Amino acid sequence: MTTTAFITHRDCWLHDMGTFHPECSDRLAAINDRLIAAGLDLYLSFYDAPEATPEQIRRVHPESYLNELTSSVPEHGIRHLDPDTAMSPGTMKAALRSAGAGVLATDLVLKGEIENAFCAVRPPGHHAERSKAMGFCFLNNIAIAARHAVDAHGLERVAIVDFDVHHGNGTEDAFRDDPRVLMVSIFQHPFYPYSGADCTAPNMVNVPIPAGTRGDAFRQIVTDTWMPALRAHKPQMIFISAGFDAHYEDDMGSIGLVESDYVWVTQQVKAVAEECGHKNVVSILEGGYSLSSLARSVVAHIKALADL
Repeated sequence: MTTTAFITHRDCWLHDMGTFHPECSDRLAAINDRLIAAGLDLYLSFYDAPEATPEQIRRVHPESYLNELTSSVPEHGIRHLDPDTAMSPGTMKAALRSAGAGVLATDLVLKGEIENAFCAVRPPGHHAERSKAMGFCFLNNIAIAARHAVDAHGLERVAIVDFDVHHGNGTEDAFRDDPRVLMVSIFQHPFYPYSGADCTAPNMVNVPIPAGTRGDAFRQIVTDTWMPALRAHKPQMIFISAGFDAHYEDDMGSIGLVESDYVWVTQQVKAVAEECGHKNVVSILEGGYSLSSLARSVVAHIKALADL
C-alpha cells in the first residue's frame, strides 16, 4: 500500500503571468520530470485535484473577494492586480484546482485512505489575504485546507508549518488569534512582504531570520522554537506550506538551505504528528523558482513523507 498521495491537475499549468515570470508552469514540469527520473511514481498514489467549491473558499475568503477575482479574469492577455501578481484567462481554473487539492488531501488523510499528501499546485497561496491577492497568490490554499479540517471534519487543533523564504502573511491574516490553528514559520527578514516580525498573536510563532542564514541555524530554530510550540499545541493534523525558495541556489531569497534540510524538517514534522497519535500531514507547494533545486527539493521532501 502506498502511504503518500501526489495531487495535481493539468489546469494548474494554465495560469500564466507572462514571459520570464518566475512563477511559471515550468515549475510543475520540472517537479514531474524529477519525480519520474527518481522512480518515485511507482510509490505514490496519484489524484487529480478537484475544483474547490465556493463554500470551501468562503471559509477563508469573503464572497465579495471571490466575485472580484472572477470578474478580474481577462478574456485574453494578462491583467495585473499588482506589479508582480497578474491574471490570465486560465488563472481561476488553476487557482480553484490548487485550493481543491488541499481539500482533497485533507479528506484522503482524515478518512485514512493515505497517511500524508503532497499537492504539486500553482498558483501558490500563502500571501493571499482574506480580501487581497498579492505575492503571486490568489486563494490561500493552505488556509482553505486547514479550515476544511476544522469546519468540515471537526478537528479542534491543527498546525501550519511554513518554511518558505517569505512570510505567509495571508495565512497569518486568516488565523491570527484563532486558538485552534497554530502557525510556526521562518522567513527572511527584512524582506517581502515586510510582515510577521512584529506579530504578537499567541498562536503565531514567527521566527524572522537574516539573509545568509544556513541549515544549522534553521535546524536550531526548529528544535528550540517550533517543536516545543507544536508539542504544546498537540495538533490533530499538520499542514506544510512547502516553499523551497530558501534553497541556496534560489535567487528569490538569500537563505542557504539544501535538500537535506528539507528532508530533516519533514521528518521532524512527521515525528510530532506521530507523538500526537496520528500521521496526518498535508503538504502544499508554495515558492521555489530555481527549477533544478525546486525539483530536487520536492523529490527529497516527498521521499521523506513516504519513508523512502
